[in-house]
Amino acid sequence: MSETIGVFVAWPYANGDLHLGHVAGVYIPADTFARYHRLRGNRVLMVSGSDAHGTPITVAAEREGVTPEDIFKRYHRRFLETYQQLGISFDLFTHTHTQNHFRVSQDIFRTLYERGYIFTQTQIQLYCEYDRRFLPDRYVEGTCPYCGYPNARGDQCDNCGRTLDAIELIDPRCRLCGRRPVPRETEHFFFDLPAFTDRLLAYLDRQTHWRPNVQHFVRNFIQDGLKPRPVSRDLEWGIPLPIPGYEQKVMYVWFEAVIGYLSASIEWALAENRPGAWETWWRDPAARGYYFIGKDNIPFHAIIWPAELMGYDETLNVPYDIPANEFLNLEGQQFSTSRNWAIWVPDFLSRYAPDPLRDYLTSIAPESRDSEFTWQGFLERNNNELLATWGNLVHRILTFVHTRFAGRVPEPREFDGRDRLLLDQIATGFQRVGELYERVELKAAQREAMALAREVNRYLDEKAPWFQIREDRQAAATTLFVALRAIDSLKLLLAPILPFSSEQLHHMLGYTEPLFGELVIEPGPETGGHEVLRYRPAPSEGRNRWVPSTLETGRPLPPPQPLYQKLDEGIVEQERQRLLAQSR
Repeated sequence: MSETIGVFVAWPYANGDLHLGHVAGVYIPADTFARYHRLRGNRVLMVSGSDAHGTPITVAAEREGVTPEDIFKRYHRRFLETYQQLGISFDLFTHTHTQNHFRVSQDIFRTLYERGYIFTQTQIQLYCEYDRRFLPDRYVEGTCPYCGYPNARGDQCDNCGRTLDAIELIDPRCRLCGRRPVPRETEHFFFDLPAFTDRLLAYLDRQTHWRPNVQHFVRNFIQDGLKPRPVSRDLEWGIPLPIPGYEQKVMYVWFEAVIGYLSASIEWALAENRPGAWETWWRDPAARGYYFIGKDNIPFHAIIWPAELMGYDETLNVPYDIPANEFLNLEGQQFSTSRNWAIWVPDFLSRYAPDPLRDYLTSIAPESRDSEFTWQGFLERNNNELLATWGNLVHRILTFVHTRFAGRVPEPREFDGRDRLLLDQIATGFQRVGELYERVELKAAQREAMALAREVNRYLDEKAPWFQIREDRQAAATTLFVALRAIDSLKLLLAPILPFSSEQLHHMLGYTEPLFGELVIEPGPETGGHEVLRYRPAPSEGRNRWVPSTLETGRPLPPPQPLYQKLDEGIVEQERQRLLAQSR
């Protein structure tokens, strides 16, 4: 029986290109998980979008002397192209500057206000006397009062992960002019988060399947004592408050961006011409919603978003799982966009194929601790594992079948014990690897699948069909038939991680129906249109294809092509020098 799986993915600020840290921690894991469930025939809805509001956008706009809308539209388009090239299969990737998102966000704000969960309060906020304005959180930097990090933002410390109020910073400074702002009183709206303490603790007690790092973080956060959080700010760019007399204020981006998971689901249903279809993922108690984020976003998704849903409509599903990842570092240092210490995904994809990147980033995924990307590691993973263990296995078998069996799947004789052992190992792998994908243990799933590929290589070394064929053609035919079925099965086990090369292999094994659908950039459903990225499912989706191969004898196979290319050792130093040059 098929399951209903929501894959809700963090919304990137549309103020700059995506770097490898973003895709390693969030987007590749989410896509891998979604593709696995599509192979299982489950009902999958994967949504996200560009975060068009917030101070990162306005800061970038002021720096360039353009409007916030100019900034977000530029990078939203680049996001669409990047995700399409990387194969991130969003059913809908939209943005937060749509009429639909405004409507849903304002309805939630208004409802929470009417129910007493949002209230007004005078607060102390930092004011820049030189720029003559109250400073939103990201317009302030200073020293973190908890860990002493000197470049903490007014909303959060990137070093220790604590959420902050700008007024807490030690030695604060205005990002616009560098001067020290002064505290002044102003009136804002606050979300009564403490009112949800008991409900949140009860919710947390039910989430025994969460990763330990997420469980511990959330429990400590709640037990330290929840505080009301401001939900409005003095900005011109954002969603206006739906409260009479306060239209000049906008919603705090942390409050409205998480609403995007719901509004994007509604927008997807509108684009499908099935306006109520979103409710399958949001009202069915059996549906499970997985939220793919980085560890810096845990409080917003594990505490604040569930509280918003509880206060707005208790029939809506709260997050089932939040498999937050730790951080990816780069060549011994943290990714830093300000220092340009980053590998930008569009730049990477201009020189390398997407699947080797997806493979390497999965192998070093920061699932339980911070990890590190190195160019030497990427080279070695590509040449010594992806190519040597898997790509070469595929190529030598398909090439041999073409040269000695006229490009058709050979007819086997009765299997011997070694043949059956390998096929049994592969069949068992579907359950074992599938369970790991389902638990979002993607590195372990990858290791298990690649271990099976090594088993096929051992089987071929033992059977040696290139020698068998000299004395017993039927024995060689049997060995090749078993190997082809094993490869066909391994194609599925690896397909969630390696969609492009698995699709290529799928066709080289003689299938005419595609394994996956395609990603298209097209106008959104609103009048006037806004560009979105949409996954168009393959005809075969909707049925369970997570089963061992039934490749039949006699099937004609197209001429084989290599799945992967060997990388030259020289790229390591070239890429390191490129990184150093751009960061100077």
